[in-house]
Amino acid sequence: MPTASDFERLLRGASLRVTAPRIAVLSAVHSHPHADTDSIIGVVRQNLGAVSHQAVYDVLRALTGAGLLRKIEPQGSVARYEARVGDNHHHVVCRSCGAIADVDCAVGHAPCLDASDDHGFVIDEAEVIYWGSCPECTTAAKSS
Repeated sequence: MPTASDFERLLRGASLRVTAPRIAVLSAVHSHPHADTDSIIGVVRQNLGAVSHQAVYDVLRALTGAGLLRKIEPQGSVARYEARVGDNHHHVVCRSCGAIADVDCAVGHAPCLDASDDHGFVIDEAEVIYWGSCPECTTAAKSS
Protein backbone atom coordinates (compact mmCIF):
# COMPACT_ATOMS: atom_id res chain seq x y z
CA MET A 1 0.00 0.00 0.00
CA PRO A 2 1.50 3.36 -1.01
CA THR A 3 2.20 5.96 1.69
CA ALA A 4 1.07 9.58 1.87
CA SER A 5 4.46 10.66 0.53
CA ASP A 6 4.00 8.25 -2.41
CA PHE A 7 0.66 9.90 -3.14
CA GLU A 8 2.26 13.35 -2.88
CA ARG A 9 4.86 12.30 -5.48
CA LEU A 10 2.11 10.95 -7.76
CA LEU A 11 0.17 14.20 -7.52
CA ARG A 12 3.22 16.35 -8.17
CA GLY A 13 4.25 14.09 -11.05
CA ALA A 14 0.84 14.72 -12.61
CA SER A 15 1.22 18.50 -12.02
CA LEU A 16 -1.61 18.47 -9.48
CA ARG A 17 -1.59 20.40 -6.24
CA VAL A 18 -1.16 18.23 -3.16
CA THR A 19 -4.25 18.52 -0.95
CA ALA A 20 -5.61 16.43 1.90
CA PRO A 21 -8.75 15.44 -0.07
CA ARG A 22 -6.67 14.27 -3.05
CA ILE A 23 -4.41 12.19 -0.81
CA ALA A 24 -7.44 10.77 1.02
CA VAL A 25 -9.19 9.81 -2.24
CA LEU A 26 -6.04 8.18 -3.64
CA SER A 27 -5.63 6.25 -0.42
CA ALA A 28 -9.30 5.18 -0.42
CA VAL A 29 -9.18 3.93 -4.00
CA HIS A 30 -5.85 2.14 -3.48
CA SER A 31 -7.21 0.35 -0.41
CA HIS A 32 -10.67 -0.34 -1.91
CA PRO A 33 -10.26 -1.23 -5.60
CA HIS A 34 -13.40 -0.96 -7.74
CA ALA A 35 -15.17 1.15 -5.10
CA ASP A 36 -18.11 3.33 -6.05
CA THR A 37 -18.28 7.02 -5.24
CA ASP A 38 -20.41 6.63 -2.11
CA SER A 39 -17.98 4.07 -0.68
CA ILE A 40 -15.05 6.35 -1.45
CA ILE A 41 -16.83 9.27 0.23
CA GLY A 42 -17.36 7.12 3.34
CA VAL A 43 -13.69 6.15 3.55
CA VAL A 44 -12.52 9.73 2.93
CA ARG A 45 -14.84 11.02 5.67
CA GLN A 46 -13.44 8.44 8.11
CA ASN A 47 -9.97 9.83 7.43
CA LEU A 48 -10.69 13.55 7.05
CA GLY A 49 -13.96 14.19 8.79
CA ALA A 50 -16.28 16.56 6.99
CA VAL A 51 -15.82 16.64 3.23
CA SER A 52 -18.54 17.37 0.71
CA HIS A 53 -19.79 14.99 -1.94
CA GLN A 54 -18.89 17.60 -4.54
CA ALA A 55 -15.31 17.82 -3.30
CA VAL A 56 -14.87 14.05 -3.70
CA TYR A 57 -16.50 14.11 -7.15
CA ASP A 58 -14.17 16.95 -8.17
CA VAL A 59 -11.11 15.07 -6.88
CA LEU A 60 -12.16 11.86 -8.66
CA ARG A 61 -12.61 13.80 -11.90
CA ALA A 62 -9.18 15.48 -11.53
CA LEU A 63 -7.38 12.24 -10.64
CA THR A 64 -9.06 10.34 -13.48
CA GLY A 65 -8.27 13.14 -15.92
CA ALA A 66 -4.63 13.08 -14.83
CA GLY A 67 -4.46 9.32 -15.36
CA LEU A 68 -3.90 8.51 -11.68
CA LEU A 69 -7.22 6.65 -11.41
CA ARG A 70 -9.35 4.73 -13.87
CA LYS A 71 -13.12 4.97 -13.98
CA ILE A 72 -15.01 1.86 -15.01
CA GLU A 73 -18.73 1.66 -15.66
CA PRO A 74 -20.01 -1.92 -15.99
CA GLN A 75 -23.46 -2.06 -17.55
CA GLY A 76 -26.15 -1.64 -14.91
CA SER A 77 -23.67 -0.45 -12.27
CA VAL A 78 -22.66 2.91 -10.91
CA ALA A 79 -19.21 4.24 -11.82
CA ARG A 80 -16.35 2.59 -9.97
CA TYR A 81 -12.74 3.63 -9.58
CA GLU A 82 -9.44 1.82 -9.45
CA ALA A 83 -5.81 2.79 -9.08
CA ARG A 84 -4.52 0.18 -11.52
CA VAL A 85 -3.80 2.33 -14.56
CA GLY A 86 -1.43 2.23 -17.49
CA ASP A 87 -1.90 -1.41 -18.40
CA ASN A 88 -4.43 -3.14 -20.58
CA HIS A 89 -6.36 -5.21 -18.07
CA HIS A 90 -10.01 -6.16 -18.03
CA HIS A 91 -12.65 -7.02 -15.43
CA VAL A 92 -14.92 -9.85 -14.43
CA VAL A 93 -18.24 -8.90 -12.81
CA CYS A 94 -20.61 -11.10 -10.80
CA ARG A 95 -24.16 -10.86 -12.12
CA SER A 96 -25.57 -11.65 -8.68
CA CYS A 97 -23.70 -9.50 -6.16
CA GLY A 98 -21.76 -7.10 -8.39
CA ALA A 99 -18.28 -8.15 -7.18
CA ILE A 100 -15.54 -7.04 -9.57
CA ALA A 101 -12.07 -8.49 -10.08
CA ASP A 102 -9.20 -7.63 -12.42
CA VAL A 103 -8.35 -9.95 -15.30
CA ASP A 104 -4.99 -9.53 -17.01
CA CYS A 105 -4.99 -9.28 -20.78
CA ALA A 106 -3.19 -11.90 -22.85
CA VAL A 107 0.53 -12.02 -22.14
CA GLY A 108 2.75 -10.69 -24.90
CA HIS A 109 0.73 -9.69 -27.95
CA ALA A 110 -2.64 -8.30 -26.82
CA PRO A 111 -5.14 -9.61 -29.42
CA CYS A 112 -7.92 -7.49 -27.95
CA LEU A 113 -6.14 -4.39 -29.33
CA ASP A 114 -6.40 -5.68 -32.91
CA ALA A 115 -9.94 -4.80 -33.95
CA SER A 116 -11.33 -6.53 -37.03
CA ASP A 117 -12.09 -3.03 -38.39
CA ASP A 118 -10.60 -0.03 -36.61
CA HIS A 119 -12.52 2.48 -38.79
CA GLY A 120 -9.35 4.60 -38.96
CA PHE A 121 -9.00 4.89 -35.19
CA VAL A 122 -5.61 4.51 -33.54
CA ILE A 123 -6.51 2.01 -30.80
CA ASP A 124 -4.49 2.21 -27.57
CA GLU A 125 -6.83 0.51 -25.10
CA ALA A 126 -9.59 -2.08 -25.09
CA GLU A 127 -12.16 -2.57 -22.37
CA VAL A 128 -13.47 -6.08 -22.00
CA ILE A 129 -15.88 -7.04 -19.24
CA TYR A 130 -16.50 -10.68 -18.48
CA TRP A 131 -19.77 -11.53 -16.72
CA GLY A 132 -20.60 -14.52 -14.56
CA SER A 133 -21.01 -15.64 -10.96
CA CYS A 134 -18.38 -15.13 -8.28
CA PRO A 135 -17.30 -18.11 -6.12
CA GLU A 136 -19.48 -17.00 -3.17
CA CYS A 137 -22.64 -16.64 -5.28
CA THR A 138 -21.94 -19.93 -7.10
CA THR A 139 -21.58 -21.74 -3.76
CA ALA A 140 -24.74 -20.09 -2.41
CA ALA A 141 -26.70 -21.09 -5.52
CA LYS A 142 -25.55 -24.71 -5.22
CA SER A 143 -26.57 -24.76 -1.54
CA SER A 144 -30.12 -23.59 -2.14
